[in-house]
Amino acid sequence: MARLTKNRKLVLQKIDPAKTYELSEAAALLKDITTQKFDASVDIDVRLGIDPRKSNQMVRGVVSLPHGTGKQVRVLVLCPPEKEAEAKDSGADYVGLDEYIEKIKGGWTDVDVIITMPAVMGKIGALGRVLGPRGLMPNPKSGTVTMEVGKAVSEVKQGKIDFKVDKFGIVHTSIGKVSFSPDKIIDNAKEFMSTIHKLKPAAAKGTYVKSVYLSTTMSPALKINTKTIED
Repeated sequence: MARLTKNRKLVLQKIDPAKTYELSEAAALLKDITTQKFDASVDIDVRLGIDPRKSNQMVRGVVSLPHGTGKQVRVLVLCPPEKEAEAKDSGADYVGLDEYIEKIKGGWTDVDVIITMPAVMGKIGALGRVLGPRGLMPNPKSGTVTMEVGKAVSEVKQGKIDFKVDKFGIVHTSIGKVSFSPDKIIDNAKEFMSTIHKLKPAAAKGTYVKSVYLSTTMSPALKINTKTIED
């Protein structure tokens, strides 16, 4: 068994693993149970009462967080020359087409989001084996395949994220940074959960949201009273 560090022991003394926390309690406590020297991410994990193996119970969507994620998102726009200025003016970090396609084929994936246009998808399809496993493949459902590349870049830079339930029926994503005030974490968590509820599949039966946990990078997870996150 791994030996507990002094910091870990102090953190564990501050939490009750058997307790279900109010959202406001958890948001305030996150800073106290984070010992990393960097600005850790605030993560939310939602276990859903669905069967993700069935196509009619898949939960996938996008949400614009009121206070963003706090993360500097690196955006690559793959587009023809006539759209390059629009992408650059909106804040894209990398803009181009053929040269970046070749870089990606060579293994380059040093970006967080790739945005492109429907007319270009034919060229990008061949990159699926590289981009797919990394969650970087553009998809119309997430708004990353669009004619309005400038708008898409702006939304991503301002805190728009896309998420997808995994094979275990869990949605996991980051909704902020530990440096955020508790109020900002609460606002982002509620907006995210509101979107989750709007995406409830018609075929889902029984309890839809089974559990919600908040944590920061490498911190223990805090179980949240779901009623306090849905107000």
